[in-house]
Amino acid sequence: MHRIVTVHPVPGPGAEDVVVGHSGADEGAVFTGTADGSIFRVSHGGDRVDRIARTQGRPLGLELDPDGRLLVCDAHRGLLRIDTGTGDVEVVAGEVGGRPMRFCNNAAIAADGTVWFSDSSTKFGIGEWKADFVQNTRTGRLLRLDTDGTVTVVLDGLAFANGVALSRAEDFVAVAETGARTVVRHWLSGPKTGTRDLLCDDLPGYPDNIARGSDGLIWVTIASPRDPLVERLQAGPMVLRRLSTRLPERLQPAPKRTVRVQAYDDEGRLIHDVDADPKSQQTPYHMVTGVREHEGRVWLGSLHEAAIAVVDL
Repeated sequence: MHRIVTVHPVPGPGAEDVVVGHSGADEGAVFTGTADGSIFRVSHGGDRVDRIARTQGRPLGLELDPDGRLLVCDAHRGLLRIDTGTGDVEVVAGEVGGRPMRFCNNAAIAADGTVWFSDSSTKFGIGEWKADFVQNTRTGRLLRLDTDGTVTVVLDGLAFANGVALSRAEDFVAVAETGARTVVRHWLSGPKTGTRDLLCDDLPGYPDNIARGSDGLIWVTIASPRDPLVERLQAGPMVLRRLSTRLPERLQPAPKRTVRVQAYDDEGRLIHDVDADPKSQQTPYHMVTGVREHEGRVWLGSLHEAAIAVVDL
């Protein structure tokens, strides 16, 4: 259903993800990271924006540790931890098997401190995300960082691995496949342990970040509606896919303008479909890539916008 979007500007483009503070001075504040490497804290009402750190990279997915430290997936530097009080930045994991990650993207933190995170591509970095998407390299990975610092590849061959979320019971971890329009479940316990299936598929567009909300649901961004031309290219000969990504930018397929997120329960049932038509809004906000439901409000981030946004449920 259609909802009204309220926009809160931040001092820089590309506020890609959002997370809501849950303790101390950060309670209710919203964190986001922008294209210049800045991490901002936005007050609950959006009337105050403070830069709290710089990653010296490109921050994407954000999570908060139980102790309030910010876990940042930096597309250039890997997994980082930031003290939201001092701004100190620590590199937690920058390599996998001795090789730097190309495209660290999104994460979820388990109760025992295990971090599940995605590396979208082993061939292309964020500056060439369209090339990976159209060429359909399927080199995306779901990774696990254990509390002893060990990094393990759990799933590979994913079509642009993106958002990551854990189920309410932490019996599975979900990872969005942007290029396939699916959300994959990897089972961690129970009779399906070690196997994979789909939480949802044939999504109405391309999922980006996903996150478990305070309502226990897994919220999924729909960054852009399904594009039949892109999917024809993905299924075509590799030479054609490569040629299409070498065309001038204005001739390449581009994301369509939309503001849409969905929420699924752990059985894969669609519970919410929040669709805010940007044509009916006074704001041109679009391309939602980050989502966080918190106490009945749905906070949004965008890979392109110099703002975060919020929708009241």
